[in-house]
Amino acid sequence: MPVKIELNSGEKNKDMPVKIFTDDIDHAAINQLKNIAKLPIIHRHIAAMPDVHMGIGATVGAVIPTHKAIIPAAVGVDIGCGMNALRLSLKASQLPDNLKPVREAIERAVPVGAACHKQVSVRSQACAGLQAGIDQLFERHPTLLKMLKNPQQTWATQMGTLGSGNHFVELCVDDCGDVWVMLHSGSRGIGNAIGRYFIQQAKRDMEGHMHHLPDKDLAYFSEGSDHFAAYVGAVDWAQEYARINRQEMMALVLRAIAPLLPRFEITQEAINCHHNYVQQEHHFGADVFVTRKGAISARAGELGIIPGSMGTRSYIVRGKGSAESFCSCSHGAGRKMSRAKAKQRFSRADLEQQTRGVECRKDKGVIDEIPGAYKDIDQVMAHQSDLVEVVHTLKQLVCVKG
Repeated sequence: MPVKIELNSGEKNKDMPVKIFTDDIDHAAINQLKNIAKLPIIHRHIAAMPDVHMGIGATVGAVIPTHKAIIPAAVGVDIGCGMNALRLSLKASQLPDNLKPVREAIERAVPVGAACHKQVSVRSQACAGLQAGIDQLFERHPTLLKMLKNPQQTWATQMGTLGSGNHFVELCVDDCGDVWVMLHSGSRGIGNAIGRYFIQQAKRDMEGHMHHLPDKDLAYFSEGSDHFAAYVGAVDWAQEYARINRQEMMALVLRAIAPLLPRFEITQEAINCHHNYVQQEHHFGADVFVTRKGAISARAGELGIIPGSMGTRSYIVRGKGSAESFCSCSHGAGRKMSRAKAKQRFSRADLEQQTRGVECRKDKGVIDEIPGAYKDIDQVMAHQSDLVEVVHTLKQLVCVKG
């Protein structure tokens, strides 16, 4: 059943309200949300999705509408991180019994972790179109050059790569027996550098006002300030880079698995949605900047992807256009424990048990991504039934982790 908690709703409280679409939230996340609500730039209220948990800079699962201002740390450093999914013309019954060769083929085709392509991997016209933007960015902000090794090539050699953490490539089957390819990645090292650079610039710009902030990580750029326009241009570039990165990676995955499977075609258009990003939108009578930090757009009729963890279900959903959530929903299950705690709490045997039936790595290097470290995806989905409807339920068959 849907659940909603409201904070700061009293008439005497000057802070903006916070609407939380779950009752599964820790005190640290609540305190972060309260801090964001104190900012004078917030429009109407803040919404927190059912996968909400404490984050760096701002709360993961937060939807933050702002008047003529953007908080770089709320957008974060994995700018444009998001999902891509394709349905294939294959049925689960057509897949080979042994899927390990499929996983290994994906791992050979797509660099994971800190790895990148050995040669510049700019294949499509869309990739080539990014070059002018990055040249201008480096020219205007030479400090960025110092934050990257081989900066002029880094963005290109990392195009079509997965990254680390909770990024993944999966082969899934839906409730109709159809096979899907789904992946999760963002703007890689260049997006990280852009994020870190502008977070520091925001703090410098607000040095004289930092004592007014409830948290120094909530430093923001206001329209007309020295770096506002530069940040908007940089973040737009990084978000486009992330989208194309997923597009290019999907092409690599399909090419890699094709020789190992019966001939197939794509039967549903790709869903390519960000869940760490900012864009201008119209809500409650005003044009505002909406930052979704671990949330996806869920306008009426809009398709999105809500992944679970390595051993649970994922969902293709259709938005209901909820005004209170600023037309948003969760971006996944959401962590319930830190990576360090997960490594302490769980063993390799636990990982093997919780990912039974999934062809994936089962070594200590991915214990921090064990399903037990995440919230119950079924409960997350139940809490947002007012925000989205489920179109397809997916179950992982193969999972390649960053």
